Amino acid sequence: MIEAINIHKYYDHLHVLKGVDLHIKKCEIVSIVGASGAGKTTLLQILGTLDTIHDTKSSLKINSIDVGSLSGKKLAQFRNENLGFIFQFHQLLPEFTAIENVCIPAFIKNTPKPEAIKRAKELLSFLGLSHREDHKPNELSGGEQQRVAVARALINNPSIILADEPSGNLDTESAENLHNLFFTLRDQFGQTFVIVTHNEELANMADRKLVMQDGKIIQ
Repeated sequence: MIEAINIHKYYDHLHVLKGVDLHIKKCEIVSIVGASGAGKTTLLQILGTLDTIHDTKSSLKINSIDVGSLSGKKLAQFRNENLGFIFQFHQLLPEFTAIENVCIPAFIKNTPKPEAIKRAKELLSFLGLSHREDHKPNELSGGEQQRVAVARALINNPSIILADEPSGNLDTESAENLHNLFFTLRDQFGQTFVIVTHNEELANMADRKLVMQDGKIIQ
């Protein structure tokens, strides 16, 4: 599913990732923990093809595709069709309703509007938000906003969901609900999850917990 070998990343002279090796299987939920500055978010961005690697001996394969060989439109298309993203701050567009926000990745994929809306409605219903689909983000609670963001991540049926501190901005009850939701989604839709988190409860729920320190995975 994900095969990362000898991943290095530099920002100017700062060596952020120092030869990370990572193998993640289909339908696995993997958490990544570590102190701030350990390289967790940088690794997640590289796995999500949002950032590049800096070593000719490094390689990254997702669904058996060498993403390093893709560029421009092909890389953007691969990202749109295979990867879903959930961030600490939901990143919903404030001028659009919940259902419009959910549909955006489907529209980018050129999914016909009726099909995209139908799928968005199904996801919002699954997430208990049917009654909120016409509400804008400022009319939703923090937990509801994050569930809309989850629906947006799922709209194109991606095989992998990458989450960066997904519950970091939520109250305890909403965070617990979101954590349980990830496992329900894995069981219902067969997605693989890679989750960067400081939340020990969520990290310990995962199938595997990886610890990063100083740009490396140490366990």
